[in-house]
Amino acid sequence: MPTTVQEAIDQLAHQLYVIRPVITPVALGAAGNYVILSTAGISNVPTSTITGNIGINPGASTFITGFTLVLDPSGIFSTSSQVTGNVYAADYASPTPIDLNNAIHDMSIAYTDAAGRTPSYTNLYIGDIGGQTLIPGVYNWSTNVTINLDVTLNGGATDIWIFQTSGGINQSTSTNIILTGGAQAKNIFWQSAGSVVIGAAAQFEGVILSNTSITMGTGASINGRLLSQTAISLESNTVAVL
Repeated sequence: MPTTVQEAIDQLAHQLYVIRPVITPVALGAAGNYVILSTAGISNVPTSTITGNIGINPGASTFITGFTLVLDPSGIFSTSSQVTGNVYAADYASPTPIDLNNAIHDMSIAYTDAAGRTPSYTNLYIGDIGGQTLIPGVYNWSTNVTINLDVTLNGGATDIWIFQTSGGINQSTSTNIILTGGAQAKNIFWQSAGSVVIGAAAQFEGVILSNTSITMGTGASINGRLLSQTAISLESNTVAVL
């Protein structure tokens, strides 16, 4: 039996954690073939380090800037010294345009899926989650989500987090999303109707599904994916899938 109010709260939180509904991952489909995917443009202020494929559709390769692209002899993709992977654009040779159409289509489906999940929590902390520890679940906000201090996501290797906001996401300079208990970035999904801004030197974790732009400040990094239905802006960033 709990002997203090805090112990009672902790016990209840544990019970809620154990019996929480099973949450399935957001299926990315063909969008999962890309670490960065955009419909409008991908700009970069060198030097960034990207691990994974980059894609843009319906934008042409001229809308991918700052990577010094080298077109492969096949005409299907380009390479860059800043990218461990390939760079694809709608004006490249077949089958790239079809593959990108499928990826953009699946990105839209994934966004709708994430946005439509039934929330476990609504407007928690009025959107200011900095300094908090969040267990797995579906979190919904009608406000912007702000990360002004480090935030911790605590859960197991197969647990899922889905964050929904009808606003945007703003992470402050030099703040971190910290994963504990075995939590994995691939199981964290951030669905944002507004713009996503990751501050300079900040560390982000998870798959971003943005209806608008994604901007990474100087030296910021992400373990996850940047999937935007408009433009993506980079500046000496590290982007990788773990």
